[in-house]
Amino acid sequence: MMNKRAFESAMLGERYERITHRSGLTVIVFPKKLTTAYAIMGICCGSVNTAAKAADGSKMIFPEGVAHFLEHKLFTCEDGSDAFEHFSDYGADANAYTSFNRTAYLFSCTENFDKSLGELIDFVTHPYFTSESVASEKPIITEEIKMYDDSPSEACFYGMLEGMYVHNKVKNNICGSSESIAKITPDTLYSFYDSFYKLSNMYLIVCGNVNADQVLAVADAHLPSESCGAFEEYVDVLDEPTTVALEYTEKKMQVSKPIFSIGFKDSNIPLSVYERYRKDAGMAILNEMIFSRATKIYSYLYENGIISSPNLDYGYTISRSFAYNFISGEASDPEAVLKVIKEYLEQAHLFEEDFKRGKRVMYAEFVKSFDSSESIANTLLSFVGDGAELFEYGKILESISFEEIKALFDELRSMPTTLCAVVPC
Repeated sequence: MMNKRAFESAMLGERYERITHRSGLTVIVFPKKLTTAYAIMGICCGSVNTAAKAADGSKMIFPEGVAHFLEHKLFTCEDGSDAFEHFSDYGADANAYTSFNRTAYLFSCTENFDKSLGELIDFVTHPYFTSESVASEKPIITEEIKMYDDSPSEACFYGMLEGMYVHNKVKNNICGSSESIAKITPDTLYSFYDSFYKLSNMYLIVCGNVNADQVLAVADAHLPSESCGAFEEYVDVLDEPTTVALEYTEKKMQVSKPIFSIGFKDSNIPLSVYERYRKDAGMAILNEMIFSRATKIYSYLYENGIISSPNLDYGYTISRSFAYNFISGEASDPEAVLKVIKEYLEQAHLFEEDFKRGKRVMYAEFVKSFDSSESIANTLLSFVGDGAELFEYGKILESISFEEIKALFDELRSMPTTLCAVVPC
């Protein structure tokens, strides 16, 4: 018997259903009258998942980059065909991605939705790896790694994470390294797949001009009729210090002007999912208050030539095992940027009118995210994969108080920082 639950937002005029399929797969259907339907098969594992429990209770260690490697190879079908070709035959556009803690397989289409959805379920639930196919993929992944290594922005971002974390796997490139992927074999991929790709650890998310009955009919035709067992999560405890690994790192690359990434390491991660999303929403408002183009610090940095480009990126990331705030941009003297920002944070006072503006901006962005099936489906994956409810985030944004933001500001000021600069050769 399937368990169904509906979620509604009267303010947004939106609704979606969450169904636990009899196989154990969580199915989420968000009906939306759009021309393009979008579907994601998401797995709660990513690049940080490099350990699992073996059948005998021992700890299995996987090479860095195995989640991303598996993502590439899963499109290969046992009959020698490629799932991409099948989607193309149906007029669907397929893709996939691996993040720090998620892997997602997806497609969008304007026709042949049922056939495309069946293809998505089939290839994700039927792995097929051979020594030859794994060997042929390694040069491709190696080139991808080299491409990221040659990208100044990627090098700067990962340099920041390497400076921030001592042990946490988030500091490692999602693709792994040429050395780590050299260790991957078909048995490695099957072991990783069996450890994490359980239907009870997966989410099928569909958004578009479809309904739950239509999606479930396809799921019934392509999934087992009985539960495949519960997923047992393995928590790899890492003794990560609250301090940063390095306060400053520098890389020399082919850039016309230096670029930088400043990281604020946040070790105060709430255990509650609700409290993590409340902190995420609060930090989004705070960042808008102090680093957007409407702020004093941005005007000072740009008008005085301390940053070389008007583009200043910033954001906050939080999960169960890591959290950080970042600021990145272009500057002749990245260390001067960090110095000015630190001084500003020590002396600045928050004002309620900036808080109200920040709330309006973030709430408008939340509402805008419901304009496309792609945005809705990917946002849903990030929420439901953490056990959260999408519409609750809007309520959180509305309910956050100025006092909470001031407390987060005090936290931000106390976070240890790391600076990565990519400078011309």
